[in-house]
Amino acid sequence: MIILFTDFGWHDPYVGQIKARLAVAAPTVPVIDLLHAVPDFNAHAGAHLLDALCREFPADSVFLCVVDPGVGGPRDALVVEADGRWYVGPDNGLLSVLAGRAGSVCYWRIDWRPERLSASFHGRDLFAPIAGAIAARGLPADRLSRIEAPQVQFDLADLPRILYLDHYGNAWTGLRAGLLAEDDVVELKGRRLQRRTTFHEAAKGEAFWYVNSAGLVEIAVNRGSAAAQLGLAVGDLVRLATSAASMH
Repeated sequence: MIILFTDFGWHDPYVGQIKARLAVAAPTVPVIDLLHAVPDFNAHAGAHLLDALCREFPADSVFLCVVDPGVGGPRDALVVEADGRWYVGPDNGLLSVLAGRAGSVCYWRIDWRPERLSASFHGRDLFAPIAGAIAARGLPADRLSRIEAPQVQFDLADLPRILYLDHYGNAWTGLRAGLLAEDDVVELKGRRLQRRTTFHEAAKGEAFWYVNSAGLVEIAVNRGSAAAQLGLAVGDLVRLATSAASMH
């Protein structure tokens, strides 16, 4: 399968154009829309979201990842194989967190260029044909060069910021919940939030943190919007407010 992960949204033609190109390159391969609401231009947030979300997919899945504010510039184009899954996208850090945390990883630079290459839409013209080729036939080695490492690599430490706001107003953070204790208190915007295991444990209108289905610390309000109630935005700092640990 091919999994799409972009900041394109749904109101513009870009997702449809990519799917049309994939239908030509890999007509029998299913295409899954994972997320088209990665925060705009934010490869750093996207890198941590992608790492949290990719592990639910089976080996040989091909991820087409486009958060690419530097499109048309000097950044390279990458193929990454990490723990049996494939990733195609820009060399701007977007693929670096999942790759850096993988047990096994290989990198290739995409050397091939199509006859028609838009300066502003490599997702359609460059990444989609390569992702389709991998999904349909295997690695197109004649279009790639093996490299030791990408040019841009983000810090692999957890990112103590809000990465994503879903349509409920829940705030995903870049903190992996497995690194927190049961009684840790999360602090943001001057509020100290206790952990709840489920929404059912929280009072109506109560703000709290919990472990979401992707394994990340998430800020929520029971039957309400944490984004609206707490005034949250992507990039807001989150920290542990216990004496045992603190993240800045």
